[in-house]
Amino acid sequence: ARGCTDVFCCILFILAILGYFAVGILGDPRKVIYPTDSRGQFCGQAGTPWSKKKPLLFYFNILKCASPLTLLEFQCPTTQLCVESCPTKHMTLLKAYLNKGEQEYYKQFCKEGVDFSKMSAPEILRDGLCPSMLMSSKPFTRRCLPALSTMKGGVVVVGNETIFDNGEGEKVNATDFLDASKKSNVVVEARQVAMRIFEDYTVSWYWILIGLVIAMVVSLIFIVLLRYLAGIMIWVMIVMVILVIGYGIFHCAMEYRSLKGEPGSDVTIRDLGLQTDFSVYLQIRQTWLAFMIILSIVEVVVILLLIFLRKRVLIAIALIKEASRAVGHVMSSLFYPLLTFALLALVIAYWAITAVFLSTSNEQVYKVFNTTECNYSRDTCNPETFNTTNITARCPDAECLFAFYGGETYYHKYLILFQFYNVFLFFWCANFVTALGQVTLAGAFASYYWAFKKPDDIPANPICSSLGRALRYHTGSLAFGSLILSLVQVIRVLLEYLDQKLKDVIISCFCLKCCFWCLEKFIKFLNRNAYIMVAIYGKSFCTSARDAFFLLMRNIIRVAVLDKVTDFLLFLGKLLIVGIVGICSFFFFSGRIKAVEQTAPSLNYYWVPILTVVVGSYLIAHGFFSVYAMCVDTLFLCFLEDLERNDGTAERPYFMSQNLLTILKKSNEDQAKTVD
Repeated sequence: ARGCTDVFCCILFILAILGYFAVGILGDPRKVIYPTDSRGQFCGQAGTPWSKKKPLLFYFNILKCASPLTLLEFQCPTTQLCVESCPTKHMTLLKAYLNKGEQEYYKQFCKEGVDFSKMSAPEILRDGLCPSMLMSSKPFTRRCLPALSTMKGGVVVVGNETIFDNGEGEKVNATDFLDASKKSNVVVEARQVAMRIFEDYTVSWYWILIGLVIAMVVSLIFIVLLRYLAGIMIWVMIVMVILVIGYGIFHCAMEYRSLKGEPGSDVTIRDLGLQTDFSVYLQIRQTWLAFMIILSIVEVVVILLLIFLRKRVLIAIALIKEASRAVGHVMSSLFYPLLTFALLALVIAYWAITAVFLSTSNEQVYKVFNTTECNYSRDTCNPETFNTTNITARCPDAECLFAFYGGETYYHKYLILFQFYNVFLFFWCANFVTALGQVTLAGAFASYYWAFKKPDDIPANPICSSLGRALRYHTGSLAFGSLILSLVQVIRVLLEYLDQKLKDVIISCFCLKCCFWCLEKFIKFLNRNAYIMVAIYGKSFCTSARDAFFLLMRNIIRVAVLDKVTDFLLFLGKLLIVGIVGICSFFFFSGRIKAVEQTAPSLNYYWVPILTVVVGSYLIAHGFFSVYAMCVDTLFLCFLEDLERNDGTAERPYFMSQNLLTILKKSNEDQAKTVD
């Protein structure tokens, strides 16, 4: 007989979700996607004065900008104009003014209404109608940035020129543009790496999908075999992990040995520095030596753990066998992580969309920009009435330009609170989805354990029944537990922010971060067991958390041995699956297998698909084994409850399997009489 639990938290969660929907409808995402000119108009957006024919943003004087990265977020104190294409050659206004053949080309980078026949070059520059010069530029993130490059010998050039006239009678060196945009080289190199990675994905995506499908098939085969051959599979798994790591050590040793005497192989990683071509690191011996040392340490640690825990492994095998039977009777549980993944993807997508909408819900703010000292600098202005004010008289070079998106209303002043609300609701919703999955699986596996005659007494569709119970009766309890965890996670985020801002109190922040990290781990552990008790008995969250905590404390030795050893064995299973798929993908994509050398795609970085397959394989294996881990934890709590509540008599018989009864040397009276 169940009733609704933690109703207040349920109502609070529903109201928070409704508020979350209201917050997410504000804003205009075009402000993030498209650049904005000096009048706050979108470049390359239909329905604006500057249509799709002018999708790029051009800066009159790029030297006034600190760096291209700053241009992506803030406005430069120079006129910005929407243009059809970036300039491809160096030219000064005076040169274009004297050469009528170049005037039309130059005018496309000037403001509307410029007439070279009616105005002199000084007048055009005085009124800020045209830039003093053009330079060879390339579009980057819809903005025209200098086409910086480095020739042999380290000479910086812009459009194959090193020194040129800036249109004001001064000679400008190309290195000045490099200083003005000092981070541009890093951006360009990062972009080149990103483009190469993107190219690798375009030619290898189907092979990556095949690798992920193989990982899924291997995981399913492993689980099916684990159901029937749990003991043998676990020992085979342990041996295979040791052999896989051993092969890794052998391979690194062979590579280290083969590079002996090779030119440049003795260069250290520190001397090599950061390189965009990561395959260079594989050509030096120190890299393979580091890999070999790391793998050797892992191998020794694994072997020592197995030696000291060999007796506990036998107990863990019995628990996994029981979990294998439970999963075998509730096969639909293996596919429940797909629902959790879909819901988490929805939560992440809504959080990202809401963040974009909030960041674009501001209004256009115009500021006074000038190159000389002026009392009105950075003051708010109105572009429509700016020329009628006395600012232009006192500051002749002042301009009223679009600065950023903001506002002076209460909404704009407290917009940061809405962003914080978005982050907090993201954590709350994500934790709620995870909690829902844990309660659903716990309820299904608990129905298996408390069925006296298995599988006859197991209810039909246990996953659907458990999901229905969780949503109907325990939404408030799930919201309560996830709320507590979300508060701790938000505090951790704030501490990370303060740690970056307050460098003088690093020790204090570090201690607080460690404390809250431990607190988060403890709350996750407590919540997980509390949700199991909620699924079993249908009590409120606090009552379930208290009962689970004291139940585990009364059996702390069994918790430390059985539960953690089982988690370790399941982790070894993930490691084995990832190792098998990772090694196969390494030999395939690196062209080490001669039979499929022609089939393998040609890649810039062969580690890109390998890393993708390895990470994807781990996530797939983690999804399948998380069901197993939840099954083991649920059966473990049920097992402890069974021991405390029952004594094997006819009135209170044990519900555990015969295998567990044999290990504990216990029996039910009816079974004992049958044996007699």
